[in-house]
Amino acid sequence: MGSSSSSQVSELLRQWNAGEVAASEKLVPLIYEELRRIARRCLANQADNHTLESAALVHEAYLRLVGRSAVHWHDRVHFFAIASRLMRGILVDHARMRRATKRGGDNTRILLDETVALAENNAELDLLVLDEALTRLASFDPRQGQIVEMRFFGGLSVEDTSAALGVSPATVKREWATARLWLYNALRRAVET
Repeated sequence: MGSSSSSQVSELLRQWNAGEVAASEKLVPLIYEELRRIARRCLANQADNHTLESAALVHEAYLRLVGRSAVHWHDRVHFFAIASRLMRGILVDHARMRRATKRGGDNTRILLDETVALAENNAELDLLVLDEALTRLASFDPRQGQIVEMRFFGGLSVEDTSAALGVSPATVKREWATARLWLYNALRRAVET
C-alpha cells in the first residue's frame, strides 16, 4: 500500500472515528486487498482440508471491525493490527467449533514454518495449542503477545509493529526473538506430552 493510500486510509479512519458513516463505505475498497492478504497469510498456515476460505474470513473480520464502536482507530497500522487479532480469534473459534463437531477431527492443524522459527522441520501443531501458548505468553508479557499477533497473524513489518505499539524497531526485533523462543519451547513441550 503506497504512502498516499496509507494516509488516505488513516484519514478515513479518523473520519469514521468522528462518526461519519460515509467514511467507512469509502474505506472498504482501500482496505479490502490488505485484509485479503492478512487472511491468506493466516490461512496459509492451515491444513489443506481447512473449511474456512479467505473471503469468508475477511467478511467475518470486517463485520466485527465495523461493529466495534468503542475502538478509536489511530491509523491504518492500528486498524490492521486489530484486524489481525480478530482473524486469529475467528480461526480459533472456527477450530473450536470443528473440534466440537468432529470430536477431535484434524481440521484444526496449523503448519508453523521457518518464517516464525517456532518449529524445526515444519512441525504441525494444533491451532488451539498455539492459541493457548500465545494466551499464556500474553498473560505475563502482553507486548510480546501483541508482537506475535501482529507479525505472525497479521504479517506486519517490524516498522509497522513498532508504530502500532509505540516502541522502537529494535525493541520489536528483540521481543519478537524472545517471544519466538518462548513459544518454540512451549509448543515443543505441548507436542512431547
